[in-house]
Amino acid sequence: MTERQFTVDDLHRILVEGAGETEGGALGPDTIDTTFDELGYESIALLETGSRIEREFGVSLSDEDVMDSRTPRGLIEAVNTRLGTTSGAAV
Repeated sequence: MTERQFTVDDLHRILVEGAGETEGGALGPDTIDTTFDELGYESIALLETGSRIEREFGVSLSDEDVMDSRTPRGLIEAVNTRLGTTSGAAV
C-alpha cells in the first residue's frame, strides 16, 4: 500500500483555494523555507488552510500545529507526521 504524502503542491493548491494568491508569489521549492508572513498569508488564512487539510487528508491538526509552522516546510512536515509518512517535507 502506498502512503499518501502531503506535498508543497498540495499546500499551494489548498492555500489558493482558501485564501487566494498573494503578492508573495506561488509556493514552490524556492519558497518552501520562506515564512507565511513573508508570503502574505495571515493567521486566519492559515487556520482556514489547516481546516481544509484536515478535511481533505483526514488528519487532526491543532491550531498550534498550524500556527507554530512558520514556513510551508514546517506545515508540510507537521501534516506528513500526522499521515505517518517519514520522508519529511515533500517538495
